[in-house]
Amino acid sequence: MPTPSAPLAAEVAARLALARSAGLEAGRLTLRYFQTTNYKVERKSDNSPVTVADRQAEQLLRERIAAAFPGDSILGEELGTTEGTSGFRWILDPIDGTKSFIHGVPLYGTMVAVEHGGRAVVGVVFMPALDEGVFASAGQGAWHFRGNSEPQRAHVSTTAKLADGLFVTSQVDGYSERGASAAFDALKKAAYITRTWGDCYGYLLVATGRAEVMIDPVLNVWDAAAVQPIIEEAGGTFTDWQGTSTIHAGEAIATNGLMLKEVLGIISAATA
Repeated sequence: MPTPSAPLAAEVAARLALARSAGLEAGRLTLRYFQTTNYKVERKSDNSPVTVADRQAEQLLRERIAAAFPGDSILGEELGTTEGTSGFRWILDPIDGTKSFIHGVPLYGTMVAVEHGGRAVVGVVFMPALDEGVFASAGQGAWHFRGNSEPQRAHVSTTAKLADGLFVTSQVDGYSERGASAAFDALKKAAYITRTWGDCYGYLLVATGRAEVMIDPVLNVWDAAAVQPIIEEAGGTFTDWQGTSTIHAGEAIATNGLMLKEVLGIISAATA
């Protein structure tokens, strides 16, 4: 990912600092509800679940952003769009993996991104129930942290072939929704191990070298924005199913870089 110019780099650094602090604060707010019975699950128009924890976490993020950067625009999964004038746009997913959250599974996360010039330049993923996360900004590397320990550089793995690697994904029925069940079957056959440790946790695994490939057949921009800079700054690739680096395609492939060509070839052959 290109390093921003000095004036832009300072703007990005200031927003990364807020994304980290507010992201952790919002994520920890969700723990008030996690594995409890003091909330109800609602269904949105697309039949996906939402809870008071999602909404409260996003509201907290919006308040922190508005106080620090009132000219920035905000797009959030739960509370829509706030227009801005600065050229920076925050993209928020207060609970990525709500289905895990409502079932008491700790593989959900709070995602905070900042977009500028059509690219995500800041990304934070925090897994509150695991007290683990990863963050990055353009040209400054990706950093992994657990608890209160000092962040360590995050690096993708050096495994070269999918036959030796771990392939993770989100809901498998997303492949059938887009008529790509054959692609999932081919990827599963090619991989040494396949698991559905998906959503933002799957991308965190790739960024920290614990998985080689994470694929989403269907996703929204708030699912993609935070992880693009994280994966790229960790040395990997974040692309659509054609190999283009973007957060706006409604699909995603994250790899350690060494497997991108192989994965694209498998998908192309299976969907031809």
